[in-house]
Amino acid sequence: MGRLTELLDLADKRGREAQLGYRGQLHPLEAAEILALAPGGRLIDVRSHAELELVGSIPGALHVEWQSYPGWPANHYFLAQLNQQVSHEALLLFICRSGHRSAHAALAAQQNGFPQCYNVFGGFEGSIDKATGRRTLDGWKNAGLPWRQG
Repeated sequence: MGRLTELLDLADKRGREAQLGYRGQLHPLEAAEILALAPGGRLIDVRSHAELELVGSIPGALHVEWQSYPGWPANHYFLAQLNQQVSHEALLLFICRSGHRSAHAALAAQQNGFPQCYNVFGGFEGSIDKATGRRTLDGWKNAGLPWRQG
């Protein structure tokens, strides 16, 4: 068994155990490794344009907003925009700030004909540490993975 299969099997197992409705969950380091191993894999950042500008972005990620700032209305064109950017056969990894919106996006995509949808839990910024009130526990940035400001 190759490393890619091993990582996807682990993510699939998490998905089955949690009954997510999409394929599975990945830690940010696992997601980055999968993207390096699977040339057809795509990272879909579902954060708002404002978040990308103010907080930072991931080089090479596709951007399809799940909700927009200000007011956070749903992007009713999410699936149409996703269809324009990726193949239904592609391995899709969804990410947002903390992993919550991207879980909804992964579920919507899975339910609409994309069979290989995974959520990156911890998201871009990570979970809030209750002791400090800061997002320092997990996430793409906290894992030391590539990102850029602005």
